Amino acid sequence: MTQDGGTATAANRTTKVSLLTLTAMVVGSMVGAGVFSLPRRFAQETGVAGAMIAWSIAGTGMLTLAFVFQRLALREPELDAGIYAYAKAGFGEYTGFFAAAGYWASACVGNVTYWVLIMSTLGQWIPGLGAGDTVPAIAASTVGLWLFFLLVRRGIKEATSINRIVTVAKMIPIIVFVLLALFVFDPHAFASNWRGESYGSLFDQVSATMLVTVFVFLGVEGASVYSRHAKHREDVGRATILGFVSVLSVFASVTIVSYGILPAEEIAQLRQPSMAGVLDAAVGSWGTVLVSIGLIVAVLGAYLTWTLMAAEVLFIAARDRDMPRFLARQTDRDVPVNALVLSTVLSQVVLVSTYFSEDAFDFALDMTAVMTLLPFLLAAAYAVKLRITRETYDGERPATLRVDLVISSLATVYTAFLVVAAGVQLVLLSFIFYAPATLLFVLTRREQGRRVFGPVELILFLGAAVLAVVAVVGVAAGWIAL
Repeated sequence: MTQDGGTATAANRTTKVSLLTLTAMVVGSMVGAGVFSLPRRFAQETGVAGAMIAWSIAGTGMLTLAFVFQRLALREPELDAGIYAYAKAGFGEYTGFFAAAGYWASACVGNVTYWVLIMSTLGQWIPGLGAGDTVPAIAASTVGLWLFFLLVRRGIKEATSINRIVTVAKMIPIIVFVLLALFVFDPHAFASNWRGESYGSLFDQVSATMLVTVFVFLGVEGASVYSRHAKHREDVGRATILGFVSVLSVFASVTIVSYGILPAEEIAQLRQPSMAGVLDAAVGSWGTVLVSIGLIVAVLGAYLTWTLMAAEVLFIAARDRDMPRFLARQTDRDVPVNALVLSTVLSQVVLVSTYFSEDAFDFALDMTAVMTLLPFLLAAAYAVKLRITRETYDGERPATLRVDLVISSLATVYTAFLVVAAGVQLVLLSFIFYAPATLLFVLTRREQGRRVFGPVELILFLGAAVLAVVAVVGVAAGWIAL
């Protein structure tokens, strides 16, 4: 065996994890920076009525996606890197590459939001850290970025065990926040925040919150991405549903009870993490300390999960010969080390770019969400394709056929709506990554001695390149803001 091992022996030493650990991976990846920013992000866009409608839509839409991942995990058990593998199986290699690259990038950009929010939290007591986008903040985040690289480098089993402990620990301050907010809940403040007339039409209010809900729900597919480590294949679907239901109740509660503490206009002006400001108004300064401690624990736990997931996607794609083979290299502790290095490098690049953004946290949050939309849309569309062609549905009852068609169709419509709600500017910005990332696809094809692009693939690449150029021109001209 070579020093780091090869893909031939990878399957024999893959670390297996339990249903509890898989569920912790789902909860851990969703409960991170987003939940602590929910009060301000929602108050900037909508009132109580719009927030309730938004969570109803997001909850229903994301639940259909969770069901899609559950069903695909059972119907296509050999596809053990969910997001990427479903796109490839349904729509070809280059489309699958786009899904893998986009999902990987969203994980790496999402990790940057964690460091920005940690530094912004500490900036309450250390002014030099500002809102997480100052030079000292970026330098401190860089140190943390590479320290976590070394931690994950030690091994998958150690990292997932830590994540399970952190997942339990970080839920405590969030639950305490909801209970305390309910205790001091002001019905008058809640009623005055109900309609939110100053935000525009109800449709505009709801649409404006959609990317926020996408960000906080990222991770619902975590068990699917990490499915090669499941002890039992059916645990993948169970972990997805258990994790989703748990966090939906938490996210909606945090958002709604905040409207009963302060006027929406004041919540919209709070420093991130805005949950700390809301609790400070409710119980005093110790509330800020409690939320800040909980945030740091939660964010570091989510960061650990997303680091693992980012590297896993690259590794699986390389193992299946859809990324350059150097990314398939593993250590003797089951760590895809080169994929981990590349993921950390991308996070470092994005971290430096936040210095030039008007609002580092919101920019990173929105880009994380929009980069995930294409992989989600392709996975949902693949579920529709399986149902229409009846592939994997031989001998199924009519009721199963009807239910699966409804679920997959709703998931597809929902993710398509999210693309529209994201807006042209963010979608264009995503292609600044997609077009250059095609270099990895080119390297892969050349390694295999194959023609780089087929006719359809060439059209897709040219389209992505044109959109990337438009985005670059837009940023330079100032009509696309970072």
